[in-house]
Amino acid sequence: MSDRKQIVIVGGGITGLTAAYYLQKEIEANKLPYDVKLVEASHRLGGKIKTYRRDGFTIEQGPDSFLERKKPAVKLVENLGISDKLVRNGTGQSYILIGNKLHKMPSGFNMGIPTQIRPFLLSGMFSWKGKMRASLDYTLPKGKEQGDQSLGQFFRHRFGNELLENVIEPLLSGIYAGDIDDMSLMATFPNFYQLEQQYGSLIKGLRETSPKPTKKKKKKQGMFLSFDGGFETLIEELQSQLGDIVSLNTAVDHIEKKDHGYHVLLSNGEVCKADAVVMATPHYTVPKMFSQYDFFKIFNDIPATSVANVALAFDKSAIKKDIDGTGFVVSRNSDFRITACTWTHKKWPSSTPDGKVLLRCYVGRPNDQSVVDLSDEEIVDIVLNDLNKTMNITQEPEFSVISRWKNAMPQYTVGHKERIAEIRDQANEQLPGVFLTGSSYEGIGVPDCIEQGEKAVADVLTFLK
Repeated sequence: MSDRKQIVIVGGGITGLTAAYYLQKEIEANKLPYDVKLVEASHRLGGKIKTYRRDGFTIEQGPDSFLERKKPAVKLVENLGISDKLVRNGTGQSYILIGNKLHKMPSGFNMGIPTQIRPFLLSGMFSWKGKMRASLDYTLPKGKEQGDQSLGQFFRHRFGNELLENVIEPLLSGIYAGDIDDMSLMATFPNFYQLEQQYGSLIKGLRETSPKPTKKKKKKQGMFLSFDGGFETLIEELQSQLGDIVSLNTAVDHIEKKDHGYHVLLSNGEVCKADAVVMATPHYTVPKMFSQYDFFKIFNDIPATSVANVALAFDKSAIKKDIDGTGFVVSRNSDFRITACTWTHKKWPSSTPDGKVLLRCYVGRPNDQSVVDLSDEEIVDIVLNDLNKTMNITQEPEFSVISRWKNAMPQYTVGHKERIAEIRDQANEQLPGVFLTGSSYEGIGVPDCIEQGEKAVADVLTFLK
């Protein structure tokens, strides 16, 4: 048994679980002399993927789905054998709230960028001055080649303020819970930079590269996939298939480099010997575990924002003024503290019993972090006050579920890729066999994290071989 190599995975979110799952598959398929152990500091697996089930409602406390076109997630689901449990989101009109008015999202917009002229010109979301400024994207020369810049700087140069603040910012900033004027273009949406460089115009580039519509008009299908019974089904299946290699309520206090491999000191007093370590925890936890390595201290300067989502369950009779759609995002030019609202009973019909309504709202802008620390009652009051500016809700919710995620959204600020590359170079040199992976590094979406977990497996196997 002493010849067997030991792999320790630190962190039981989707990245760590993916790494453990694919490592186990490789070990079994190729009869590799390796053992895997996954340690998770909390009492549960899944990180931000968390489903709450109550009175026939299925409430997502974190992410609710993944994009079908993101293949790493589809591949994992197929490998786990749970494709038959997938459900597709219901489709419907989406809105953007500007000022106090809901505007229908015009057709032909791709990530907030208009690719069809007529719907854009007819939209009431922009002044004529704003429309003329945005159309300059056609004639402006491409920007000078450069390493990185903020999303705000890039899009403001191409389209001006109105399109940026009313559409692009609420869509793109919402994904990362960040400030568009701090967010790194190259770490978040490098494809936009590449389109500009190749075509000289984002609108032209998107029109050239977007799939052409087929002549046969198909019924519009939802692009997002979840599971019947909730998104945490994915985590439950991973946990079931991983079995006893997982240790919950087990934090890592310290990791020491030895002549051969590492000693991983656990909170329960145990010491694990490891030939390779996969660090699938938030970036700000790493400096403490490797306190003798100063190069990890850069992580202390990488910010992470806090958010809360607020699920409100109602009887259908409580909503006197309903809106025909699946939800809205909020422009920064609106006097609202919520950043978005999903009409979950319409987006995911199976989540809600007949005759009931389920709304899910989000709070915690980068400049409004204190809202996350308010009491449940105060947060519900803020959300209901905002909702009643566009709806007419005549009853108190039957119940509410507040999910606070503290320091949960790592911020990919300008220069992010270079900082991470520098830290990884130092780790490769000084800590061979230690691999950093997860939402702090190369994408915060569930499929991005799954893909990073797969890459960590390839890196570990290459190192050990």
